[in-house]
Amino acid sequence: MLNFLKGKQLEIAAPLTGKVIPVTEVPDPVFAEKVLGDGIAVDPTEGAVYSPVDGTIFQIAHTFHAMGIESDDGLEILVHLGIDTVKLEGKGFQSFVEVGQKVKKGDKIMEMDIGFIREQGLSPMSPCIITNLDAIKSMTACPGPAEGGRTAAITYKK
Repeated sequence: MLNFLKGKQLEIAAPLTGKVIPVTEVPDPVFAEKVLGDGIAVDPTEGAVYSPVDGTIFQIAHTFHAMGIESDDGLEILVHLGIDTVKLEGKGFQSFVEVGQKVKKGDKIMEMDIGFIREQGLSPMSPCIITNLDAIKSMTACPGPAEGGRTAAITYKK
């Protein structure tokens, strides 16, 4: 671990523009019960998806509904676009990055068609969670309105 980060409050930006809510309010028990990790979700008002941290893309689902980003300080962050959107088999999603690519907080990494997702009867609500919670001492969700790639959605301490 980078010693200068120890005890310092750090942040993860909202990956989308919209309303940040606690992950416990996501209408999917896997996320709401923190099975995969802890974090927030964004009820998006726009479809552009931004990197929430400086880091490296380590995984992109073949259906483009989810991606994993490893932050430069070692967090593994899952950005999951919509609820049950794996059923769309990639329709309504576009990726602008590839596995192994370095990204900066605020870089546009994906696009999702919110209208299309809703037309399919699915929710565009998008969880953003830390999957390796053992890498941090504490985290706090920052609910409320957010600008994708800019507004802090999660603060944490290493």
